[in-house]
Amino acid sequence: MKKISLLGASGSIGTQTLDVIRLHPEEFQLVAFSVGKNISLAVQIIEEFSPDIVSVQKKEDADALQTYTFSRRPKIVYGDEGLVEVVLHPHAEVVVNAVIGSVGLVPTLYAIEAKKTIALANKETLVTAGHLVMEAARKHGVALLPVDSEHSAIFQSLNGEAQESIERLILTASGGSFRDKSRTELQHVTVEDALKHPNWSMGSKITIDSATMMNKGLEVIEAHWLFNIPYDRIDVVLHKESIIHSMVEYKDRSVIAQLGTPDMRVPIQYALTYPKRLSLPATKQLHLWELGTLHFAKMDFDRFRCLTLAYEAGKIGGSLPTVLNAANEAAVDAFLHRKIGFLAIEELIEQAMEQHTVIANPSLEEIREIDQAARRFISESI
Repeated sequence: MKKISLLGASGSIGTQTLDVIRLHPEEFQLVAFSVGKNISLAVQIIEEFSPDIVSVQKKEDADALQTYTFSRRPKIVYGDEGLVEVVLHPHAEVVVNAVIGSVGLVPTLYAIEAKKTIALANKETLVTAGHLVMEAARKHGVALLPVDSEHSAIFQSLNGEAQESIERLILTASGGSFRDKSRTELQHVTVEDALKHPNWSMGSKITIDSATMMNKGLEVIEAHWLFNIPYDRIDVVLHKESIIHSMVEYKDRSVIAQLGTPDMRVPIQYALTYPKRLSLPATKQLHLWELGTLHFAKMDFDRFRCLTLAYEAGKIGGSLPTVLNAANEAAVDAFLHRKIGFLAIEELIEQAMEQHTVIANPSLEEIREIDQAARRFISESI
């Protein structure tokens, strides 16, 4: 039985990871998890899965959780130190990093040092500090298994193939909530409009990132680090149906793709079972004749400015992707709290990137300082 530590149990990926564990109780055991402030959900998870360690966001959240009576009481911790304690559970074999934002970086580094297999859904970890994470993974011989549907698709399409045979990676993008709107029409869109993703059920931050196409930009940077492919050989294509999750083109012009109905439990389960596959009857089978037609379109980089900014940050490298990510997190949060308009997200990110002096090979401490400085810049600009 594979023992799992889960960061971000209350989010979209986290709850679907619990679904997978629930579907295969003979295969998986949840030994530790973290949530933010959702104490009622934490109580439910504790009662169902009887973990050893639970981490919450703040001390008052931990105090609130301590007041509950459990049939088997776990150790309750909190804060950044709590996240680290969850990933360092001595019996955990796989750490699922499903938190949102750069908060996932430090726990991932600790988990790598402890030689835990990483099932990575937190793309900001590689965007913010890809050079540090990949160096640590190589040093400790740790596998980073992608959970994002696009990276899982590429990972599966690369199985058994030589690195030197790869011509390019092709990430597919749904286009998000506003894929059919012009930039003029985006001037007055609302938060509610932005949160209506046509294909996927996701958390609010990643749904806004999908609407701006920053999510795809972060995925481009993540793909660069995961698969060691230069940016000029990573393409993005619009694919409204989200049936082809991504593709790999090889030097002989063969293209291998991974297809399936939009259900995140598929890549989550594959990361947990790799290299094996288990049945997943809860997921709808793909019947192509029911779809009839799949649509593709060339990416409009003028229309989706955030994707352009992500490519620029990735190609320049160093500390600039840290600025990109932190500025985006701060700007998206401001939009969700109705402090700025939708198009102001990309404007603020670009301003944050322009005012930053790039450090070629930043340390972890420098990354933390740069992250906070970018967030302050956004706050002060607003």
